[in-house]
Amino acid sequence: MITTQEPTIAGAIPTTMRAVVCYAPGDYRLETVAVPQPGLFEVLTRVEAVGICMGDIKTFHGARSIWGGGGEPVWAKPPVIPGHEFIGRVVALGEGAAERHGVAVGNRVIAEQIVPCWSCRFCKRGEYWMCERHDIFGFQKNVNGGMAEYMLYPRGAIVHRVPDDVPVEEAIVIEPLSCSMHAADRGKITEEDVVVVAGAGTLGLGIVGAVRRKNPAKLIVLDIRASRLEHARRLGADLTIDTLAHDAVAEVKALTEGYGCDVFIEATGYPPMVNMGMAMIRKLGRFVEFSVFNGETSLDWSIIGDRKELDIYGAHLGPYTYPRAIRYVADRTIDVRGIVTHQFPLERWREAFETMERGTESLKVILRP
Repeated sequence: MITTQEPTIAGAIPTTMRAVVCYAPGDYRLETVAVPQPGLFEVLTRVEAVGICMGDIKTFHGARSIWGGGGEPVWAKPPVIPGHEFIGRVVALGEGAAERHGVAVGNRVIAEQIVPCWSCRFCKRGEYWMCERHDIFGFQKNVNGGMAEYMLYPRGAIVHRVPDDVPVEEAIVIEPLSCSMHAADRGKITEEDVVVVAGAGTLGLGIVGAVRRKNPAKLIVLDIRASRLEHARRLGADLTIDTLAHDAVAEVKALTEGYGCDVFIEATGYPPMVNMGMAMIRKLGRFVEFSVFNGETSLDWSIIGDRKELDIYGAHLGPYTYPRAIRYVADRTIDVRGIVTHQFPLERWREAFETMERGTESLKVILRP
């Protein structure tokens, strides 16, 4: 039973704040908006940092997905404050929030990307990351994201504590790492497997770190940027291949007596990589599709069935992985130092987006509200 109580507040909180607000593809504005007030079971945080994901860039340009209830293709539901990678500190708690989420004012916290409805078929079965309503922070106006000075975690949010001594440049990687760990788990990797991870961006590098923990026979990473391949080696890749300079399919087959890799995890968002993976993977192999694409991609589906009888797995969000990701970041079991390459204040959000989109000199770009 919840007793009536006043919200718990840390000091004076302003009534307005700066925030990046999305109104339409390409129409993002830095505005002054009201600071949200925490209601029943809700948590108000002061945002320490928010990461920019390539999904944010694709959304800025109008990419469409099936996020949103009913399966109807949607892009986003504006007006909304973007940002699903965030870290913050509790500054106010609504009635019952402390007991529900196990947090107190002053705690450093993170919430999972999705705010489940907790009433649909999937939520009731514990498959909350596939919630039918599917509210994701920063994509629906009822769940604003972290590109603001303050951010509200709604009553249905899944909130986790984060140690105070983790540098913000590492704490901000918890969200993408949780997704990467789920993708690695989906591959059902054994110690006998040759695993190929395609893509060494933030998410791909997280997958490399997570796969390394599973001790496969060989871990191979594909990318086109030398600096990212160097990060991959630091995180445990046995071999890296520049796919522009080398025939990756031929090299992987040569390493596997012509059979191909056992597990292929696609994390580039580049449609031709799907076909490369299909050519590289062995018969009865396991293909994990992790990327968010700008549009549709195509392949010869007879490879999946008639020719190789493959197991195809999708990977979405980071269900049940946040506690592990927080622990791995905190004790550097997966060392994410150096992943954040650029930091910008909130008012320079456009420059931050452009830096992330170019990708030539950046890996992870963050805003510091």
